[in-house]
Amino acid sequence: MSRYNRTEIFETIPIKKSVLIQIIPAIASQMIALIYNLSDTYFVGRLNDPRQTAAITVAASSFLMLTAISNLFGIGGASLVTRKLGSGQPEEAKQVASICFWMALCSGLCFSILFAILARPILSISGATEEVYAFAYGYAKWVIILGGIPTILNTMLSNLVRAEGSAFAASLGVSMGGILNILLDPFFVLPNFLGLGAIGAGMATALSNACGALFFLIYTQIKKDTVINLHIRYMIYWKEHLWDILKIGIPSAIQYGLTVVAIAAQTRFVSKYSPQAIAGLGITKKLDQLPLYFSIGVANGILPLIGYNHASGNHVRKEAAFRFGCLISVSFSTLCLIIYEIFAPVLVKLFIADSLTVTYGSVFVRCMVVAMPFMALCYPMIIRFQAMGKAKESLIISILRKGVLDIPFLFLFDALYPLYGCMLVQPVVDFLSLLVAIFLYQRENRKNRLV
Repeated sequence: MSRYNRTEIFETIPIKKSVLIQIIPAIASQMIALIYNLSDTYFVGRLNDPRQTAAITVAASSFLMLTAISNLFGIGGASLVTRKLGSGQPEEAKQVASICFWMALCSGLCFSILFAILARPILSISGATEEVYAFAYGYAKWVIILGGIPTILNTMLSNLVRAEGSAFAASLGVSMGGILNILLDPFFVLPNFLGLGAIGAGMATALSNACGALFFLIYTQIKKDTVINLHIRYMIYWKEHLWDILKIGIPSAIQYGLTVVAIAAQTRFVSKYSPQAIAGLGITKKLDQLPLYFSIGVANGILPLIGYNHASGNHVRKEAAFRFGCLISVSFSTLCLIIYEIFAPVLVKLFIADSLTVTYGSVFVRCMVVAMPFMALCYPMIIRFQAMGKAKESLIISILRKGVLDIPFLFLFDALYPLYGCMLVQPVVDFLSLLVAIFLYQRENRKNRLV
């Protein structure tokens, strides 16, 4: 655990060191989260049944809605907590944390019930054919209906804990759940053990997220100097803080919500070709998560530094943290782009041996990885605006990245270049979104005379 206290991390130690203290645990936890997300696809892929691999792909868009809900209160709450701390209001930070917890809990319960009622039409819209549906529902029953609430709380609480400068504890909670999932997957999935396939993968994911959420609940109760207080008595202040939470959380939630729509639409387009094409898309999405999760880790790590220093008026330190984080994010994504372009077939074969799926997946990977450097800048840009309380700017970039451009381009590119054109949508969308993000960044800096 870091030997530095909250004030030293946010205010006094050299900025590069401060950034590294925050982002290294955040990146580590994201990498473990990535591995356990890959774990489901990897072990189900060992069954060499494209239908079950496709089922996880189909359920992924609905599972992502849990992240949208957790970010509604996790990112919105984290931004407000850091700004309250930066302006010297720790008691109000406690109120914000409590409101986020109880609102996330209620929202998760409502979403799980709604999904249980509408599972068939939702999964069908997401691309579940008759031969895939039973596997997709079995997986979704565990990760969404039964495991939805702990999944939301796990992610949301990690963001709040990181927001007060406790990056190591946030990383530990997420990592513990991820490691448990990796250990449980082969036991639940493979025929050598329980042999439950995709349904077993869902069970392992639900159990691991429940353990991660339990860790954070215990942590907030035993840590003496934390402002992440979950007592329900603070809910009386909801009118004072809820809108400030939501106006930053909504852009993040919308981005993930629109990502659900975009993924479902892309899967729907691909599903008219073959289960192998859907499975190839699912593997591509998993491989694409390495630079994505790395960039999210960087962005989540710098959010407290940006929010705190923005609130305290130290704009030079705020900008230095942001730019150093961007440099790290883009450098890693560029390295991934090079490796993926060269070794695409080898990487796809790690997940499945079916030759047709490997053929589809290899082309998909080489098309979609072009988006990586653009995405690696977009995420820190969005987080920067969110940390500063700039709801309008973060919303503009978020909806451009997912939803507004994706669907029209899917129709256009699929018509021009059937199947493979769908894979070119994300690079184009991320590039256009980045141009807008850079424009908004420069405009905001000109206003503050920082550049």
